[in-house]
Amino acid sequence: MSDQDSGPKRETFTSFFGLLMTMIGVAVGLGAIWRFPYMVGKFGGAAFVLFYMAIVFFVGIPALMAEWTLGRHTRRGTLGSYERGGFPGGKYVGTFLFFIVFWATGYYSNAVGWVGFHALGEFLNAFGVNLNAAAILPPQRGFNLTSFLLQLMMTGFVIFTCGIVLIKGLRKGIEKASKWIVPTLFIILIILIIRSVTLPGASAGVKWYIGGFRFSELTPSVMAAALGMAFFSMSLGGTFMVIYGSYLNKKANLPRNAILTGIGASTAGILAGFVIFPAVFSFGLEPDSGPGLIFSTLPKTFVLMPVGWLFGLLFFLGLFGAAFLSAVAAFEVLVGGAVDNSRIERKKVVFFICGTVYVLAIPPMINFKIFLPWDLIFGSGMQALGSLLAVITAAWYIKRSESLKELSEGRAKPFPLFLYWWIRIVVPAAILFVGINWLLEFVFNIKIF
Repeated sequence: MSDQDSGPKRETFTSFFGLLMTMIGVAVGLGAIWRFPYMVGKFGGAAFVLFYMAIVFFVGIPALMAEWTLGRHTRRGTLGSYERGGFPGGKYVGTFLFFIVFWATGYYSNAVGWVGFHALGEFLNAFGVNLNAAAILPPQRGFNLTSFLLQLMMTGFVIFTCGIVLIKGLRKGIEKASKWIVPTLFIILIILIIRSVTLPGASAGVKWYIGGFRFSELTPSVMAAALGMAFFSMSLGGTFMVIYGSYLNKKANLPRNAILTGIGASTAGILAGFVIFPAVFSFGLEPDSGPGLIFSTLPKTFVLMPVGWLFGLLFFLGLFGAAFLSAVAAFEVLVGGAVDNSRIERKKVVFFICGTVYVLAIPPMINFKIFLPWDLIFGSGMQALGSLLAVITAAWYIKRSESLKELSEGRAKPFPLFLYWWIRIVVPAAILFVGINWLLEFVFNIKIF
């Protein structure tokens, strides 16, 4: 099934289930399962969770509709969509975001490799082999040869397996992998929740996580963090979802699919919290241990659990699957962009892109002093900017009638006009707030709140 209504012949999804699993897969990633729980820990629990859910529905889902509108209307990914959408200097904007994805994919592939190595460590524990999985993590500063070599190995493995999926294309590669990985991820999370909430003292973790909400806890800093987390956890950035939107056929109902994707991505994060916090409280560990919550704190709980290696293995395998699908999406932005704008066959493009990303992945392997700024610049900051540009292009530069037509396709009724204006006004304002907050706090070290 190829859609030729707007632009060149290109693959589209084979089924609604495949489409939904692919979109949820790219949205979940490391953001929902790794970043969401530690952000909950850092910002105090229930207040953050509830405001985050509100932001997903009122800002994240409309922004996703806009990014898909841009992709499907132009039949292009990051390279080409802004130009075809009529954004001033769109060719250069798309090129800028394209190269940002190049840099971001490198350090992200490293993080996926960390997860894979932790899964290997839990597996070897079953045979009495005590592998120090934390050895793969970069040092805070300086250089560690063991960490560097382990990262070279695991990042190479991640990029190689992504390449295999990418060569097969959308249907036989990306969609097929998503159909298996996403349902498996949710099954794993449910199994782990049952184990976690039945631990002695786990109720304290559940209560801290979702109980005892007080409006006094909903501070401006919590709101700002929840806004940023919503964009991160849904992979909004004017890149991933734009290229995947270009593969949607004209029968796809954008609002319905966006709602289901938002529910799927946020549910994965919520479920991960039910896995982590009851276990952390049960064993008297700290829920606010930051980014190390998954890689340092949580493995300690598996050590203390009966048959903990099994639950540790399931957790890190599930996390690896989610992270892997987001990595594939990042590579697809690059591969799809190159294929759309050249006469080079897809297989050769995949080889070139994978090799280039592997080289770019090397600097952030050295230490966290390099890695963390890359994450803040190429992940958090540029993600807000890319999403803002995508929403503005879809809502302000594509003709209103054409945007409304895209948003109304596959629906029994036309897309509500007030929601279109919500996407036009409120969503860009919210994204701009996140971007300014990031710029002031992480670039100029100025905290608004």
